[in-house]
Amino acid sequence: MQYMKSKHAQILVVGGGPAGSYAASALAREGLQVPFPIGTYTSCRYHIGESLIPSVRHYLRFIGAEQKLAEYGFKHKPGAAIKFNQFKREGYTDFVALGHSNSSWNVTRSAFDKMLLDHAMESGACIHERTRVDSLHFSVSDPSRPVAAEWSHSSKTDHSGVISFDFLVDATGRAGLVSNKCIKNRHYNESLRNIALWGYWSGVGTYGGGTAREGAPWFEALTDESGWAWFIPLHDGTTSIGVVMNQKLYNENRYQAFLSLAPNLTDLIGCGVLVSKPSVDGPLGSMDPLVRSTSDFSYSAPDYGGNSFRIIGDAGAFIDPLFSSGVHLAMTSALSAAASISVAAVWHTRRFSLSYTRFQMVVLSAYKQIWATSLDVLNDVDEDNYDRAFACLRPVIQGASDIGTRLSDAELQDALDFCSKFFSPISPEQHAWALQYGIPRNLCDVSAPLVDPKDIDDALSCAEEHSSLGNPSALNHDARLVMEHVNARRVLHREYAVNNLESEEIGGYVVRLERGSLGLMKVK
Repeated sequence: MQYMKSKHAQILVVGGGPAGSYAASALAREGLQVPFPIGTYTSCRYHIGESLIPSVRHYLRFIGAEQKLAEYGFKHKPGAAIKFNQFKREGYTDFVALGHSNSSWNVTRSAFDKMLLDHAMESGACIHERTRVDSLHFSVSDPSRPVAAEWSHSSKTDHSGVISFDFLVDATGRAGLVSNKCIKNRHYNESLRNIALWGYWSGVGTYGGGTAREGAPWFEALTDESGWAWFIPLHDGTTSIGVVMNQKLYNENRYQAFLSLAPNLTDLIGCGVLVSKPSVDGPLGSMDPLVRSTSDFSYSAPDYGGNSFRIIGDAGAFIDPLFSSGVHLAMTSALSAAASISVAAVWHTRRFSLSYTRFQMVVLSAYKQIWATSLDVLNDVDEDNYDRAFACLRPVIQGASDIGTRLSDAELQDALDFCSKFFSPISPEQHAWALQYGIPRNLCDVSAPLVDPKDIDDALSCAEEHSSLGNPSALNHDARLVMEHVNARRVLHREYAVNNLESEEIGGYVVRLERGSLGLMKVK
């Protein structure tokens, strides 16, 4: 892990978070030379974003790292609970219902990120700690093409230099080496300019203790409709507890007062104590602050690549963490970049935007419920990306006769209402009762295609006519909730498996997920 001595690289990956580590691993496993400067920190660094969704294990399987994650000892995450309405029970997404290999973990990010960095090095990438890229040089003949990077290495004996490259992958996080400092194409979502406050607690309770739900994180809307709170148990015995609110309401001194606006979360805290942890990236022996804060502004860009470069992870786009999608988008964009190295950058932009827009719409639908108002999001949702991400949803929302008309605020609000069913307070028991009531299995299967609401009405009528179970009114109500919930989950379900990149065609191409032949192939 010494400073860079090479003068030239085939592919330079910059930034040592999950996106950079994943891209470096995937590219190095293809036999490519990949110098990997990871910034001013060492391989152990602090980061928030501790709850992973099941897709991560599938992505890690492709680069040979799934078993390392499974065996590390992180807190098992069987699902996630979310409560938007204090007068209704929480909704629960059961990951394990789709198979035990579909569960996930809550992770300590310093340990998780180091695991990924170590795997990148084992895969053949050349890690350079305490090495930052300070600026880029662009081609004289083509000013849009980066060709070299100025770097500096901080140590007892400082070093600096210039390395040229054939290709650049920017994984520099929110700093945005290319998007934020060079091409300046970052667009902030005005509806999601939030601030996060959080700390770590010991001696708290457990959601679902002693049941199959134990280990699942808890998310709860604040009773004053200003934001939401999280409760994520970690393997070191502490629990990450935080709150996200609009920047206009931010006040770091009111952290615990904001938590009191989530009464069920407060019950889970019980007699717990807010604690300070030893710093993982500060001076030896130092302690982290009791309460941390960060801007939580969501942003995206019209392009995530260009001539000889790709932008991945938070360097390109960030969406509010309500749905724990950060590491997923990091790995999706990293694999997209690695697969599209030799083709036009537009494919990578479309692939990254497709995944981002799906999560964006579901997150916005949640905020529409939390704030109990319509959101002015027309300027925050790119119409072309929406068309690609919701091609199967637009006929359901618009009606077949209206397809082809421009995206309107009314359609977006209808789409948000549709996606909001994702958060309905559904239990596995209700799901089982719906099947017993006579609802066709395919209408309760999240992996099945999206269905028209009329099909749900027809299924309910048929079940009510033929069912021998009592209380059809209550059963009809619950069965409708189940089917609408499952239908909304289908919006994101295809994101949950890495082989979606093999099956979801973009511009006539899909990803060839074969080690040694990673790339794009034309759909026949």
